Amino acid sequence: MSSSNRSGSSPLTFILTGIPGLPMSSYWMALPLCCLYLLMLLGNCTLLWMIKTDRSLHTPMYYFLSMLAVADLGLSLSTLPTMLAIFWFESTSLRFEACIVQMYFIHSFSAIESGVLVAMAFDRFVAICYPLRYASVLMSSLIMKAGGAIFMRGICVVLSVAILIKKMPFCRSHVLSHSFCLHQDMLRLVCGDVRVNSLYGLTAVILTKGLDSLAILLSYIMIIRAILNIVSQEARAKAFSTCISHLCAVLIFYIPLIGLSIIHRFGKHLPTLTHTLLADAYLLVPPVLNPLVYSWKTKHIRRRILILLCRRGTQQQV
Repeated sequence: MSSSNRSGSSPLTFILTGIPGLPMSSYWMALPLCCLYLLMLLGNCTLLWMIKTDRSLHTPMYYFLSMLAVADLGLSLSTLPTMLAIFWFESTSLRFEACIVQMYFIHSFSAIESGVLVAMAFDRFVAICYPLRYASVLMSSLIMKAGGAIFMRGICVVLSVAILIKKMPFCRSHVLSHSFCLHQDMLRLVCGDVRVNSLYGLTAVILTKGLDSLAILLSYIMIIRAILNIVSQEARAKAFSTCISHLCAVLIFYIPLIGLSIIHRFGKHLPTLTHTLLADAYLLVPPVLNPLVYSWKTKHIRRRILILLCRRGTQQQV
């Protein structure tokens, strides 16, 4: 079907794929998915509510954490409609325009999350390497500008990707490999010249996740050097402990991303199930685990949660 056919009586429609080996309507898969989405919503919304209502959490670190929660919510909610439609209602077809919109939001929020992780790395760098200048460097105005730049970068860089693929003709099979629309998955169904799209897609990845991962790596090289210069063993451990939550968030985000990129390029011989599970992990695992990691490793958040639980228990007893 060429691009000119889209305006006709038969609009272009993609067929989404569930998990290979499972029946399309599988409650064994639908129920865990619903639990994951509920856990994601509960965790990230609780973080945002605590940061907003507790004035002791109105610091740069927690402002960046709230941006991470927003990016996680956006990333998960972008995949929610099609994932649940497939496993609950056996609805696998998706209009071309809806697929473009979903692809845009998935890649935009992914780029935004990557940018937020860079900002959080910079926050840890200043806190450990220049603790006396922390308050003067990370002022509210700078945090707002950084947040605006991160969100605008994610919105603008991916916009051209969506515009370019929207103009391409699709005349092969319209069956996608995942339960949602991804750029590289849609691009393999194009029957025209995809060199421009591939080049710009690669450029967008380099300008976002490529530069971001390099910035995070350089930040931690300088952080480790500063920690090694600390004489006291106890002070070293305390300084490094403030980075553990962020390091976990970076690993949770980048390990599935790198694995997915390698498999798309070099693992075409691997089973389809491997591609599907890694893509699902890349989009579902970070939004679920990030609130749990920060709640577990961050003393202020953990204490706040315990206080809320104690108050609720007291109210129920009364």
